Amino acid sequence: MLQTPYLRTSRSFPPDIEQLSMEINKAYIDTANAVNVRTSGLYPSNRSVVNGEAWYVNKNQKMQGIRQVYTFTTAPTTIEHGITTNELFAFVRVFGMYMDASGNWFGIVAGSNTAIAGQISAYIDPTNINILSGAGAPTATYGIVTLEWISNV
Repeated sequence: MLQTPYLRTSRSFPPDIEQLSMEINKAYIDTANAVNVRTSGLYPSNRSVVNGEAWYVNKNQKMQGIRQVYTFTTAPTTIEHGITTNELFAFVRVFGMYMDASGNWFGIVAGSNTAIAGQISAYIDPTNINILSGAGAPTATYGIVTLEWISNV
């Protein structure tokens, strides 16, 4: 059975030192388990990080989620993602935003390998993140794309 991260808000400690020691050890393990299963708030660029997610989609075996942020300053463009097929089980999230010269921010349409009029979109091939700019899309001056994937390793 899978558990969610939960820590009790109060705990009674026994006066006996031996029982207290056992209770403190259990409290430490409970705290470590709750902290270790949470989703990480780290979004690094130029390197990947374990995001704290556990996936059970391949023969019910635990697989970990990985995240990396990529930046760009123009569209269309390609960005080498550096993710090997040995490491990758599946991409699960692709999201991002970009800014134009006026400081307006726009969302990136993820998963389209066709340029969409008025939009900037992105799709992933075996080696690159491909950023496409549809006719009439605002000109990107800075953008961020975040990839999250399930790792085989």
